[in-house]
Amino acid sequence: QFREDGFLVLEHFFTTEECDSMRNQIQRIIAEMEVPPHCRTEFSTKEEEQLQAQGSSDYFLTSGDKIRFFFEKGVLDERGNFLIPKEKSISKIGHALHAYDPVFKQITHSSKVQELGRKLGLERPVVVQSMYIFKQPGIGGEVTPHQDATFLHTEPLGRILGFWIALEDATQENGCLWFIPGSHTSGITRRMVRAAPGTSTCVEFVGSEPAYDDSRFIPLPISKGGLILIHGEVVHKSELNSSDSSRHVFTFHVMEAKDTSWSKENWLQPTPELPFPSLYT
Repeated sequence: QFREDGFLVLEHFFTTEECDSMRNQIQRIIAEMEVPPHCRTEFSTKEEEQLQAQGSSDYFLTSGDKIRFFFEKGVLDERGNFLIPKEKSISKIGHALHAYDPVFKQITHSSKVQELGRKLGLERPVVVQSMYIFKQPGIGGEVTPHQDATFLHTEPLGRILGFWIALEDATQENGCLWFIPGSHTSGITRRMVRAAPGTSTCVEFVGSEPAYDDSRFIPLPISKGGLILIHGEVVHKSELNSSDSSRHVFTFHVMEAKDTSWSKENWLQPTPELPFPSLYT
């Protein structure tokens, strides 16, 4: 099913207790969050906004081996002060929770995740990044149609796999994922790469995302504790959350490192402090 569709839904993969432990831990992290105003980056998946906000932000570019905070659009005034409570304004936390936080590290390397990796035939999987996504009620922004390999490029393609864990029920109302089944077989047409030094943005897009036929997307609602496996080239999106309930998710990406090279042009790079850790412990 996974090889055919490019995604797979595994309901009740994690327990309610595991989901709640991640949610409680993230509340502790937010409570202690100190974000200098110049680092308050608004997160967007629209290309122009992305280049402007993240592309000009060293804070984003150097977040691969840190735990950093990204905010929804319109929650900050021009001086970078919060217009609404900070815990309601945050869009995501990334990108190294899997390495530096004990709760998220334990989930990422849990025996059932490792067993799943082995069932999928992964020989030398490494964890490249992780994110906690909030999809805030009423303001949780849409995520435009994309392929993860646009941002996490490998030679050859087909070596990136996303693990997407619903920490609350994800419904059509609060912004569940939508996929085009079978869209993972025709490569990628767009890449986000590091820009040449001295340019006004740190990243730029090469190529363009085709216009996808909306009618080809199918929604994938999933209940709390469910896991969606996402092939690096499958086309997926999520809508704006216009409901009054959030849609919390923990997600991480794994690369099959055997016979694979990680692009030096990717925004995310392993560092001496944090080489990509093995999924298998």
